[in-house]
Amino acid sequence: MDLDIKTITENYRERVQRIALFDCLYKLQSKKRKDNSQKEIDFFGLGILTLLFFFENMLIRNNKTGSDELADFFYKVNDGEIDLDKEGFEKIAREIIEIFRPPRGTRNSRSFYNWQDRQQQTVEYSILQAGRSDIKTNKQYYKLDDDGLELIFATKEYFSEFQLSISQLLLRKQLEKGEFVSALRQIDEMRIAVESLEERIVKIKQEVQRNILDEKTYKRYKELVEDINNRLTRESDEFEELKGFVKEARDTLFYEIKNEKDERAYKFMVKIQQELEQVHSFHTVLLQKSVELKTTTLQSAQESLYYVGVDSFNFKQELVSRMFSSPLPLESSKTLAKPFLYLQHNKTWSPLSVFAPQRITNREQENKSSEFMNMKAEDERQKELKAQQQNLRFIGEIVLKAMDGENEITLAKVVDYMDKNNYENILSQPLFAHFFIMLHQKSPLALDNNSYEKEKMLKEVIALLKTRYQRLSVREIPKKLIIVRDRFKMQDMAIRLEERNFGL
Repeated sequence: MDLDIKTITENYRERVQRIALFDCLYKLQSKKRKDNSQKEIDFFGLGILTLLFFFENMLIRNNKTGSDELADFFYKVNDGEIDLDKEGFEKIAREIIEIFRPPRGTRNSRSFYNWQDRQQQTVEYSILQAGRSDIKTNKQYYKLDDDGLELIFATKEYFSEFQLSISQLLLRKQLEKGEFVSALRQIDEMRIAVESLEERIVKIKQEVQRNILDEKTYKRYKELVEDINNRLTRESDEFEELKGFVKEARDTLFYEIKNEKDERAYKFMVKIQQELEQVHSFHTVLLQKSVELKTTTLQSAQESLYYVGVDSFNFKQELVSRMFSSPLPLESSKTLAKPFLYLQHNKTWSPLSVFAPQRITNREQENKSSEFMNMKAEDERQKELKAQQQNLRFIGEIVLKAMDGENEITLAKVVDYMDKNNYENILSQPLFAHFFIMLHQKSPLALDNNSYEKEKMLKEVIALLKTRYQRLSVREIPKKLIIVRDRFKMQDMAIRLEERNFGL
């Protein structure tokens, strides 16, 4: 049977991401240093102890954990195993923290070749993050980041996604066995898992609002959010069952109190119930946030994705400019415009329309109304024509400035002059190209009163030039294309003006 390569390499990046978490420990392992007795120091083991130290402090809700506290912890745990004094352990503590959290707050990274996407990629991870700081003593405290928690959970041989579900199962077993102290600790771990998941949901929400730019990315985030929501729903159901189980166990212990041991067990169970209620309350809020993320945020992202698509399509730029900047054959123009045309329309008439209410009007009134509208429409056309004439005159004035007293100039030099003199907005308009196309079509153009009356579009341009020049000619320069503002390509042209001969 042939192997499915796609299945084998699926989620390759995520697998490398998890393996990369152990890089810091192996960096520590590569350190070669001896203590005062010339015995090699176990940096790898000290790295694991560091992770456990920060994790344990998170369980007991102690936020004041920095390099000094870590050094004290090493000194107590050491008990003569490593021949170092207090200052030696302080130096090691600072080095380990710098490995887990590089200076200046940069993240650790690993580069690799992704066999799924077939490209070189980099994954980043952060074991420790900066917590609160004490300005008076100039001390920085740290706590485990999400990746650090995941590394801790990985040492327990299960993935962090299922940490809460597994903790719920373990809690039930511990309560059945009467291991109340372990049960309280398990609830603390559940609380940390819930807090970690809350941070992850906040990050996902920010990524959804920032990164969804195509349908593929939207589907990936949608699947991720749905997976989190389903898992939270299952965990919430399990919390309800656990609460019922704890309540029954507490009631049973209450009726069976006979001695001090039973009373102590009952007090433990009351505390377990209170802690479990608190964690369940946090988890319920988290479930509501995931529902909001699934409904409101994803829906907004999908709508914004639609509007991004709408805004990114500029009809004038994508269609009109494409058709006129580089003249296309008739068939190509039809193919380009076809998606934007209506489907076939068939005019039909129903005999039942004769029974519809009829509007009775005076024909004479209709004619007057129609004539008024026609006059208004004509007036609008004249205004638009006048505006176009003035725009073309303005381009003509720019060409004269670019010529600087000379009688001939190329289109490439005109474009260069406009680029340097802040006329970029005009270069971006299709009217700029149409102006020179019209001049080329009319060339040679006599600059006299006859042309002034005949050429409507170029009327103002002729009025600008006819007092000094008698003829305008435009010819193509073979095999020379110019690109105008990355919008369209044009054949370069030579524009020549012939001056009038004012004889005495």
